[in-house]
Amino acid sequence: MSDAVKIKLSKKDLESDQDVRWCPGCGDYAILATVQRTLAQLSIKRENTVFVSGIGCSSRFPYYMNTYGFHTIHGRAPTIASGLKITRPELDVWVITGDGDGLSIGGNHMVHVLRRNMDLKIILFNNQIYGLTKGQYSPTSALGTRAASTPNGSVDHPLNPISLALGSGATFVARAADTDAKLMAKILEEAYRHKGAVFIEMLQNCPVFNDGVWEGVKDDPAGKQIILQEGKPLLFANGTKGIKLGAGLVPEICDASDPGVLVHTERGSALYANLLAQLVQPDFPMPMGVLYRHDKPTYDQLAIAQVDDAIAKHGKGNLEKLMYSGMVWEVGADGTRH
Repeated sequence: MSDAVKIKLSKKDLESDQDVRWCPGCGDYAILATVQRTLAQLSIKRENTVFVSGIGCSSRFPYYMNTYGFHTIHGRAPTIASGLKITRPELDVWVITGDGDGLSIGGNHMVHVLRRNMDLKIILFNNQIYGLTKGQYSPTSALGTRAASTPNGSVDHPLNPISLALGSGATFVARAADTDAKLMAKILEEAYRHKGAVFIEMLQNCPVFNDGVWEGVKDDPAGKQIILQEGKPLLFANGTKGIKLGAGLVPEICDASDPGVLVHTERGSALYANLLAQLVQPDFPMPMGVLYRHDKPTYDQLAIAQVDDAIAKHGKGNLEKLMYSGMVWEVGADGTRH
């Protein structure tokens, strides 16, 4: 959209008339406010913007956006969003999901929407718990998590959302915390401009069922976060410590002066991006920002081009003629086939 035809929007223009109903202190409020503010600054077309969600606390999101939206079924938001994007390619389609909705019942759908490189912007709210259904452990819950469904502690090893996204083929992978509005806005803007499967992990706090799960990471950004910057070394602890590769390509913490300190590039190899994904608490500070991006044709582009090519070669076709061609028959009232 050219500057001459941009519509000036404010955050208020993106706010719906619905009362926001999340628990006091929920990290969802901060994410919602930042999305509204960022999209207003981008002068989006509200009539061309759609938010699609599944089931969960985060999935109330479409009600609070003054855009179009779908509140769909558990884990199936990527499927609904895919169909919408293919039939209406001019739309900007965002998917809002949680660690339970998107990685448990919706895990298979998440894998394949990323593998296909659908042009969707997926934001996964990760609070390591099921909130809406009152606190059972989720696929990302830490080993030993005590919850309603695991009173003696979970024995499941947690899923790494970033590793899943990279392994599935997402072409834009990022992470932010609900308390860092500046970084979140930067990521959202870049995600909006990316053509392809976007996966953003939002570290989000659930004050009722898993309060403070990201406390160490968010409250000590200098010591527990690596802010990713293109062309800059992987440093933390106020620039005194860094990350290098040791024997067997195993990441190690080193002094910032070490010549082996890794330098970040978003368009690096998938191997490097997967290494970043392994930097998690409590052993390492967590990378925050854009971990990886890659440009390649999207599924919707390829599918639409294929249909256009078939029409150009064979014409638009006739559905009725197709249905009555080949081996067809009619069943009479007496059950006989003609």
